[in-house]
Amino acid sequence: MALQNIGASNRNDAFYRYKMPKMVTKTEGKGNGIKTNIINNVEIAKALARPASYTTKYFGCELGAQSKFDEKTGTSLVNGAHNTSKLAGLLENFIKKYVQCYGCGNPETEIIITKAQMVNLKCAACGFISEVDMRDKLTNFILKNPPEPKKGSKDKKAMRRAEKERLKEGEVADEEQKKLKKETKKKASSKTSKNHSSDEDISPKHVEDAQEEDDDEDDDDGVQWQTDTSREAAEKRMKEQLSAVTAEMVMLSAMEAEEKKPPKSKANGDVKTETPQVEKKSLVQEIKEYLKKGSPISELKTFISSLSDPPQEVMDALFNALFDGVGKGFAKEVTKKKSYLAAAATTQEDGSQMHLLNSIGSFCGKSGNEEALKEVALVLKALYDQDIIEEEFVLEWYQKGLTGVDKSSPVWKNVKPFVEWLQSAESESESEEED
Repeated sequence: MALQNIGASNRNDAFYRYKMPKMVTKTEGKGNGIKTNIINNVEIAKALARPASYTTKYFGCELGAQSKFDEKTGTSLVNGAHNTSKLAGLLENFIKKYVQCYGCGNPETEIIITKAQMVNLKCAACGFISEVDMRDKLTNFILKNPPEPKKGSKDKKAMRRAEKERLKEGEVADEEQKKLKKETKKKASSKTSKNHSSDEDISPKHVEDAQEEDDDEDDDDGVQWQTDTSREAAEKRMKEQLSAVTAEMVMLSAMEAEEKKPPKSKANGDVKTETPQVEKKSLVQEIKEYLKKGSPISELKTFISSLSDPPQEVMDALFNALFDGVGKGFAKEVTKKKSYLAAAATTQEDGSQMHLLNSIGSFCGKSGNEEALKEVALVLKALYDQDIIEEEFVLEWYQKGLTGVDKSSPVWKNVKPFVEWLQSAESESESEEED
């Protein structure tokens, strides 16, 4: 069966991995009963991850003709004689409206119906939520015939509930165990006090057991922390504190005296004047001035390498110089200035790709950058499509972020859909190679 790329914009991409069968149609009947049968509509709909009834209904709505899809036989019929090219053009419009992500153009989307009865598309690659135009006729049909939920979603919810219940039961059990320990300790102490009052013989084993229980409750690994309260020790501590304070006061007074000293005179009587220190430019300002010069982008890597600051700080400064103040539309700005980022992160060996990913994370993680944070997955998708960042570095950066100091950053939550898409794409390609 002949295949073609999904989406007209990807028609000439030889390496595009999302494909669907080419449409095959057949005209049936004569006169008023003439109909067009879309023979492989089920296979096309399966490749688009949409019900075949949606595409059939869409053709009917756009052509102003009656349409019918038979669930049992898989037959898609549209009244009237319609050529294949016309129906293929309508299918491309359907893909744009109801399949491709409005943010990154990826066809891996899922139809979601909100509580307000709105039809949205959720992208598995970048996490973007696309709002479908509710004025379109097909939306009413989708609301009446919602797509079936993905398999495993109910099982996942049940597993989460069971996990929460297990955690609650564990907490209750821990509380009961603590209460039992306290009660046994009280009973042991009351028994020892009674035995002492009645002058009864106490077995050494019983005393040792009680002491062991007390030691276990303390849980200090046998270390006893004590403070020497003798007079000599107290005097020693006071002397140490006083000496430290005195030394600090002497240093402060010496510094003040140094500041108050008049400038030294030279032998000829001229007063030496101190030259004022020139304030050093910030790294971001220095890079901004270089970019304003309009130097060729090919020379950017050489300029960056000439800077003495650490590579990560240089990449952070470059990113801030390029996108300072950018919020909404962050992904579009990154796409416009991708050539600068490509020049800065040219090779795998120098770690520049990881530095670039760190800069993206720190830029989006800043307070006040909520709009940019929403588009972080779109940014990664755009850079990945342009081969500026590679899959292995993205996955490594994401794993380090989840276990690092900033693991609570909201960046990782927004990046997660793109990472999951990368991992699923990798597993699919491996299975195709095995086949």
